[in-house]
Amino acid sequence: MDPAPTAGRYLTDTVTQIETNIDDLSPEIVGATLERLLAAGALDAFFTPAQMKKNRPGVLLTVLCEPAAVERMADVIFRETTAFGLRLSEKRRLKLARRFEVVQTAYGEVQVKLGSDADGELLQIAPEYESCREAADRAGVALREVYAAAVQAYAGRKDEG
Repeated sequence: MDPAPTAGRYLTDTVTQIETNIDDLSPEIVGATLERLLAAGALDAFFTPAQMKKNRPGVLLTVLCEPAAVERMADVIFRETTAFGLRLSEKRRLKLARRFEVVQTAYGEVQVKLGSDADGELLQIAPEYESCREAADRAGVALREVYAAAVQAYAGRKDEG
């Protein structure tokens, strides 16, 4: 991807938000739909509980994607759910510049995502879930222990440099 333009201290871009309300779909299919959307390139996808017409419980499906991916997301939603229509809106985002590094922990190597503002100030350190989960499984320890070790390993490395 090309570097994103900045808005003050942060990067900025535009994404498309797709939404639809669903009140007649099996929960198993709801979960599978999220997996399909993410595999198809959604930046994010989630369901929010919603009270529907006629007092039925339902969900609001929200998908964020690159504008060029809207039709691909629509294909997944229309094929996998009972939706008859989708609402689209463009959303401007502020975001941090992201980079990935690998840190050494007592549980093995773990990847961390680092978020910085446009001036390079580090504002976020986030261990990557899959990397931590694999290390926790190998070591037979709780996932939260690996998360904490990854943050501490990065902080220690930063202090040395």
